[in-house]
Amino acid sequence: MIVGVLNEADKNENRVAISPEIIKKLNANKIEVFVEQGCFIQADFTEKDFTDAGALIKKRKEITDTADVLLTVSIPGEEVLKDLKKGIVIGNLSSIQNISFKNNAFDLSKLPRNTRAQSMDVLSSQANIAGYKSVLLALEYYKKFMPMLMTAAGTVKPARVLILGVGVAGLQAIATAKRLGAVVEASDVRPSVKDQVESLGAKFVNVPYETEEEKSIAEGKGGYAQMMPKSWLERQRNIISETIKISDIVITTALVQGKKPPVLVSEADVRSMKPGSVIVDIAGGNCEMTKVDQVINVDGKNIVGYQNLPSMLAHDASILYAKNLFAFLELIVEDNQLKINKEDELVKACSIN
Repeated sequence: MIVGVLNEADKNENRVAISPEIIKKLNANKIEVFVEQGCFIQADFTEKDFTDAGALIKKRKEITDTADVLLTVSIPGEEVLKDLKKGIVIGNLSSIQNISFKNNAFDLSKLPRNTRAQSMDVLSSQANIAGYKSVLLALEYYKKFMPMLMTAAGTVKPARVLILGVGVAGLQAIATAKRLGAVVEASDVRPSVKDQVESLGAKFVNVPYETEEEKSIAEGKGGYAQMMPKSWLERQRNIISETIKISDIVITTALVQGKKPPVLVSEADVRSMKPGSVIVDIAGGNCEMTKVDQVINVDGKNIVGYQNLPSMLAHDASILYAKNLFAFLELIVEDNQLKINKEDELVKACSIN
């Protein structure tokens, strides 16, 4: 059996879908690993790292001709999918539109949020990295100290940070901002996250529920947040707007599966903030004024719209991502052969074909 890894089709993607550790594990199971020259460079691995682990450097055509499995970070180009003779594709294929696969493909972003799928959860492993990097990005544009500083010349107040959306990315953003000495507040539709927020030393900004329907929707489904009714969203905006106004940094991470990100920060909110404030919108739409993958300045406030934050920390992101893919491979490989049980709940959940 052969596992193949190519250079990513997305030229802005720095991650690679395999690591030396996983190459060794595959070889130990008598599975060969073919990699295209250079696929590892942007993730700060060397050719020696990969070949010492047991990978073989091959030309693209040999990989597409012979691979039983193609591991990928971004969606392979259409020419790759056309040339792929027999290999199945495994990765985060969530942005696929109108692309057909000759063979099976598995989009691990569609895995359910349960204990069995935890080790394969590419969204969580990469969201953790995004949450951490979001705070570092904010600091690049914030021209003040994050922690309180007491000096002979006087005291500098700590930055006030607001996190909107307390999933994996939001929790990591809270933890990172707290470690850097900020005063942190956070809000989320799900009441169950209040204890997690407070356990990290942040204050939970509560938006009350007026009906049982609101409370039921807020609990989420399958580990994911759901879109709240307009009445609740309006109350949230009124409460959150007051907190945004006094915040130095706002980081937004709120996503709703299968829907556009909800707008949590309006243009009026942006204009109400102090000059020098920073908004980092890693959801790509939580702020009404965000320009995706751009940084814009509005009346002295920077809005950072970069989306692929894990790619900015490509080395560690690749290591974690490769572990996720290996965990899924263990589910569908037995005795060095693909044995795909299409009735398995995890296989069914992420199967594209």
